[in-house]
Formats: sequence, structure tokens, C-alpha cells
Amino acid sequence: MNVQVMKTIMLATSVTFVALAVILFPDHTLEASKSGLSMWWNIVFPSLLPFFIISELLIGIGVVRFIGILLEPLMRPLFRVPGSGAFVFAMGIASGFPAGAKYTAHLRQNNDITAIEGERLVSFTNCSNPLFIFAAVAVGFFHNPALGVILAIAHYTGNILVGFVMRFHHPEDAHPTEMIRSSESRLGLAFTALHQTRLIDTRPFGKMMGDAVHSSIKTLLMVGGFIILFSVLNELLGVIGIAAILAGVIRSILLLLQLSPELDIPLLSGMFEITLGSRLASESSTTLLAQAIVTSFILAFNGFSVQAQVASILADTDIRFKPFFFARLLHGFFAAFLTLVIWKPIYLDYLSSGNGSLPVLNREDAPSFIESVYSFLTQTGPWITLFSLLTFIILVTYRAGNQRIFK
Repeated sequence: MNVQVMKTIMLATSVTFVALAVILFPDHTLEASKSGLSMWWNIVFPSLLPFFIISELLIGIGVVRFIGILLEPLMRPLFRVPGSGAFVFAMGIASGFPAGAKYTAHLRQNNDITAIEGERLVSFTNCSNPLFIFAAVAVGFFHNPALGVILAIAHYTGNILVGFVMRFHHPEDAHPTEMIRSSESRLGLAFTALHQTRLIDTRPFGKMMGDAVHSSIKTLLMVGGFIILFSVLNELLGVIGIAAILAGVIRSILLLLQLSPELDIPLLSGMFEITLGSRLASESSTTLLAQAIVTSFILAFNGFSVQAQVASILADTDIRFKPFFFARLLHGFFAAFLTLVIWKPIYLDYLSSGNGSLPVLNREDAPSFIESVYSFLTQTGPWITLFSLLTFIILVTYRAGNQRIFK
């Protein structure tokens, strides 16, 4: 049978099966939808929107090309990507997923990188942000601020290691490092590129800002849809009983790795949605080390929910999704192994012994800075989301009216 025919049958069967499950279990579907919507409405949207808008403006003005020329000698030898990859990596860490994919796709659409460079770049720039690791996971789920240090070190070091490995992706795709004439400094060339980029983009700054808001909110609406969808899928798998079958396979793998089989459901849930998986891992009765190892893998794997968001963003370019999926598996194993390696010297011997000084994470007298930020988001996040969506509606209505006038 033709491969495409098989694919059509599988897609039709899967979607029909999910539709029937939604009809048969409306209560579970509603609760899972509300849970996903709450996460997106209260935390994800208000925390990502400012970064998305600012990054769109930085790209439009030309700051990214300025950074790209300056950091070309660093990024090209290490990761075989242009210097602008440093901006994507920094913003990916600061704002979290799927920012790395969004900015990589933007660079590809502007022809600032090749498709192969995009596949290398997106593989190590899509990661969890520090606020989620420290506040939501370490403090919110585990009630252990020091654990956030271990998770963060393993997560970001693992990302860098993935970048080193992915530099060998398509080694035949050679790109010589840019040579600078002796009469010109790299800083001068970078400023020239910044100025030319600003001149080429003839949009007034107000129009540029409106486009940035419009594009950012569209992306976040897509993100919200995927979060809700995979929250429902994860719940339905448990209700139908498929989760129990898959958990049995995962339990066998955990036993081979000498980890507690109690982590089967948390790991399975985390492979779909990282927030739920991390919370379930923290609630298991196994050792803290085993919980940390599984949580590190979950954070690095990103979950199918985030991976679907990335696939949707990359679909507008010629950047393939398969290398990204391979990188997520690689990052998961790197992060889990690094957690095991640094557990004794950093967590047991340094942080837990009282030798480590973590004033920002200290909870004895007052809430930490990260806890305060997380609390602020949970209290004001819904209002930020509501105001932003109203702004988006006004922008869309205004643009639609202008298009009708000028037709």
C-alpha cells in the first residue's frame, strides 16, 4: 500500500478516535481544557508576550544583524551557525519555548540563515526559562529552591552540548567564516548593517510596533491552542486506558535504568505536557534524586505539546522538524545524566550542607525574588492577557477596516 495512503488512513483514524473520545467523556475534556487554559491565561501569555514584542522590534530595527556580525567569530566555530544565533539562544533562555523556534523561523524567512543552519540553531535554542524552572517547578512543585539550581545547570548545559553535537549535522554544508578587510572593523560593519536594515524597513515605528504586537499575539494564541489540546489528549489517554499500556513500557525502561517504576505515569504525562509531568514527578514517593532525573528529562524533552508548537512554526519555512525531535531526545538524556553527575558535588555537598549561599532563593525571612515575580504573574497575568487580547481585536478590526477602504 502507498505510504501516503497509509498516512491518510492513520490521520483520519486518529482524529476520529479523539473526536469520539471527546464526545464520550465530556466532563474529563472540560476539566482538562480548563486546566490548560488556566496555565496559558495566567502564566504563559503574560510572561511570553513582552519578550515576543521586544524581539520583533529588535529584529525589525536591525539589532539582531548588529549582534550577528559581532558574534560571528564565536557562534560559527562553536555551533556552525551565524552570529545572530546568539540572540536566538539568549532570547530562547529568557522567554522559554517556543521562542527559539519563532526567532529561528524569522531569521530563515529573512534569509539570514540557511535551512541547515536553521535546523542546527533551533535544536539548542528552544528551552525552559529560569522563571519556570525555579519558581514553578523547584519552588511550586518540589518546595525546594535549591533543586532549581541543579535542574537549571543540567538543562542549559545539556542544551549547549546538543549545540556542539548538532554542529556535525550535515557537515558538507560548509560556510566559511566571514573575512573582514583590515580597513574595516567588525564593529563598523555591524553598525552599517544595523543602519541599512533600518533604512530598508520603511515602516514607521508605530506601524512596526503594531505589527510586533499583532504577530506576537497570533503566535501566543497558537501556543494556547496546543496547550489546551494536549492537556485534553493526556487526560483522555488516562481515561480510555491507553496510558496504562504505555506506562507499562516506560516502567520496563525505568527498571533497566535502575529508577523507581513509580515514575512511569509522571514520565508519560511529561512526554505530553511538561507542567503536568513535573508536578506528578514531585508528588511521587520515590527518592528526590530519581524525581530530579526524570524531571530533567521532561524539561529537556519539552513534551509533545511544545514540539507540536515548534512544528507549526517551522512549517512556514523549509526547516525540517526531524532534526529538532532528535535533538530533544538527545537533550533529555544529556540533562538526566548531568543531573546524576552533579547531584553529589553540587546538591549534597554544597547546597544542602549549608555552604552554598543562595540569597535570591532564601525563604526564611521573605519570599524570594523569583517567587515574588511568579506571584506577581499569577495575580496580574489574567488582566495582562485580557488587555492584550482586547488590543489585538482592535488592531485586527482597524486593519480590516483600512483594507476595505483602500480596495
